[in-house]
Parts: sequence; structure tokens; C-alpha cells
Amino acid sequence: MKKFSKVVLAMMLVLSLASVVFAAEAAPATGAAVAQKADSGSVQFFAFSALAAALGVGIGALGCGIGQGIATSKACEGVARQPEAASKIQGVLILGLAIIESLTIYALVIGLILLFANPFTKFFVS
Repeated sequence: MKKFSKVVLAMMLVLSLASVVFAAEAAPATGAAVAQKADSGSVQFFAFSALAAALGVGIGALGCGIGQGIATSKACEGVARQPEAASKIQGVLILGLAIIESLTIYALVIGLILLFANPFTKFFVS
């Protein structure tokens, strides 16, 4: 598992560096050097915003998926040990899964804010 996490972190680093390089190269060529620099900065800003949104939603979904799997397995173990308590375990499990799922929805909302209503745009894009 540690080797897998190292590989995933290395891939995220490579992707983030590649997005910066491609964003710098993808800036449209204009006549004035100042306009080109501003365009390049805005392209990099939006590339980093997209990367942050993707990583935030991805890591949030990954963590919540792991949490839901652990909660479900423990609920199954509880029902297997005490079948008479199945209805109570089921109610607590559903409540817990709803709370875990809300964290994924919060990550999605933050990602959508970064993509479509970024409050920092006025600082980086002129």
C-alpha cells in the first residue's frame, strides 16, 4: 500500500508540473509582451484551479469511499455476530454513510466553486 501511495503521489507531481509547462506554452501570442505575460498568468491560474479542483474532489471521494467500505464491513461483522441487532445496526450505518457522503458533496461544491466562481480570479487575472 505504501508503494502504491508513493506512485500516486509521484504521478500527481508529474501531472501538476506538466500542466504548468503546457499552460505556459499554450498562452496565445499577442503583439505586446505585457499582454502575453498577463495571458500566460491567467492560463496558469486557471490550470492550477482545475488541478486543485480535480485533486480535491478525487482525494475527497477516495477518502470517503474507503470510509464507507470500512463502515459497511464493520456493520456486516456486527450483524453476523448479533443478528437480533440488525435493525439498529442498519439505522446507524445508514446515518453514518449519509454523513460520510456529505463530505464528498462538500468537496464537489468546493471544486465547482474553484472552477466556475473562483473568488481569487480578480487577484490573478487582469
